[in-house]
Order: sequence, then structure tokens, then C-alpha cells
Amino acid sequence: MSSPTIKDVAKLAGVSISTVSRVMNESKPVSPESRRKVEDAIKKLDFKRNELARSLVMKRSNVIGVVVKDIGIPYMAQIIRGVEEIGRMYRYDILLSSSYGDSEQEKNIVDFLFRKQAEAILLVTENVSAEVVVKLKENETPFIQLDKFYDGIINTVTIDYSEACLNMTEYLFELGHKKILFIKEFHNSRIGKEKYDGYNQAIKKAGLEDYSITVEGVDVNDGYDLGDEVLKMVKEHGITAVFASEDNLGIGLINYCYDKSIQVPTDLTVVGFGDSYLSSIYRPTLTTVQEPYYDIGAVAMRRLIKALKKEDRIEDTVYLPTQIMERASSAKPKVKRSRAKKPAPTEE
Repeated sequence: MSSPTIKDVAKLAGVSISTVSRVMNESKPVSPESRRKVEDAIKKLDFKRNELARSLVMKRSNVIGVVVKDIGIPYMAQIIRGVEEIGRMYRYDILLSSSYGDSEQEKNIVDFLFRKQAEAILLVTENVSAEVVVKLKENETPFIQLDKFYDGIINTVTIDYSEACLNMTEYLFELGHKKILFIKEFHNSRIGKEKYDGYNQAIKKAGLEDYSITVEGVDVNDGYDLGDEVLKMVKEHGITAVFASEDNLGIGLINYCYDKSIQVPTDLTVVGFGDSYLSSIYRPTLTTVQEPYYDIGAVAMRRLIKALKKEDRIEDTVYLPTQIMERASSAKPKVKRSRAKKPAPTEE
């Protein structure tokens, strides 16, 4: 038995084929009575419209392409969750592909998405080539870039890294810490510079001294390898708190402290940035700034869809709020008590 067609729906509903098309595509107004008849006929016939044919006629695919560096990167996976859930809400399908940092593969993926008539593209990557951006603009494809580390970001949803680090530094002030060491990331990182700027602003405003060191990598081993230098500064300057610009650096430093019998937070407070998965399960759990990755993905997707509906423009940056996740790695600085001198012996 052949599948029912739009003609069958029109015949059963007693309306024209164009009326059925208007109801299904919501292209023009239809009377409530005609709409009810068409919807009843579609239900009775279990009619399934041909989405491919519809997309060719309407020049709409209801597909949004997502180019991700690697779905295995935890923060990228969280972003994709937000993207998918908003997509489902608005009945958009997601076509997802990973580039694994290969710029040539990234260009191939974008070309593939063009062939699949993706209506918009979301780039979730730590970098994107200028050639890809040019391709998207020439094709007049709406796009948003969600970029965590590098310069040149346009059409994005992000957070104010400077303000977030200022807030974390002031949180440490409230605990009573006056000598705070900041671990900076990447000499050439825009976000690294913004994070340091927030810490530095808070330090200057409080009239305190700036203590900072720079690290090239941001994984747990990099944090551990900084341990000797951090400990040296702790002893020389009386540092009581360390603010790591990435969670993994803070976790690596906590590992180092454990190996050196330095208790966190009793002997040294350590805080991070990002609220990664490890930060809430490692012991002691890490006090950190939460980056709202899920919300970033959700808001970006909603903006793309609104742009497709001509309800919004995506030529500016949207900043989302952050919050401090207070956990076990931070505490008030240990009070150093001077030992009372024994009274001198008296002569009898």
C-alpha cells in the first residue's frame, strides 16, 4: 500500500491542495475550520510530509550545523547540550561534526554543511581560520563563534572574564587574604589577559601588591610543575592564597601540595576558574568561578534561530553572568601565633 499524499489529505479534508500546504507550512492564514479539517485528515491518514521536498520548495532545511573541535572536550560537550535542547524546542535538527583542530577539515565540514543546506552554523572551537569566516560571510550564512581562548572573536556569547576574576579576588579579600598569587595563562591569550586584568584591578583598588607567575599550558601537570615556584613565593612573600586562572592548574597545584604535606586550605587556599567536572569531585573540592557553558550554548542557539526568523541580529557580543562556587579548597588564612617566652628563672 502506497503512502498517503498531500492530494489524499486535501480530498479527505474537502479543501484544496494549496490550503493543505498553507496549514503544513504556516505560510498564509487559514480559517480555523479549514485548519481543523486538514489536521484531522493528516492524523487519520497518518500523513508524513516529505521533508526533503519541502526544504527544496521552501528553501529551508530546519538544520543548523555545528562545527566543534572535539566533542570529548568537557566544556564543549556542555555547550552542545545547551545547543541541542534549544534546537529541539524550536524543532531544528543539529548536524554535528568534529574538526579535531584540523583547519583543512574545518573548511571541508563547512562546505559539507552548505551542501546539506544548513540554515545557520555554530562554531564551537578554540580557533577558526579566517578562510572559514570569509566562506560563511560570502554564503550569507548566519553564524556564531563560541571561542574560549583566542583573539578576533565575532558574533559570540561569552562572559566578562575580567569582572569574574575581579569578583573572585575580592572574595579572597573577604576571607582575609591580603597576599594572593595569580597564575596567568598564555602570553598571547586574549582571555588570559582579561583574567589577569580583573585580578590586577582588584589588587590595585585594595592597595595591595601584585604577585603573579605565567604558565604556558593549562592542564593538571602544568599546575603540578609550578609547585616549586609557587612554594618559593609562598615562603618568600607570605602568600596565603593562590588564584589559578584555570581549574586544572589549581588541581595540579593541590596535588603538589599533597605530596609536600602542605594542607589545602589550612596552610594555603587554592581557587580556580571554569568549574570543570574535576573541580567538584577532586578532594578537597575546588572553589572556582563557574562558566555557564550550557547557557552559552543555549543562548547562542536561540540567537541563531531568532536571526533566521528576522527577530534578532547577531552582530554584537552577549555577556552572561558568572558565579563563585565556594567549596572546600578556600578558607580564612591561618593565624600565626607567636610563642610566649618562658619566664627567666629567678634566684632564690
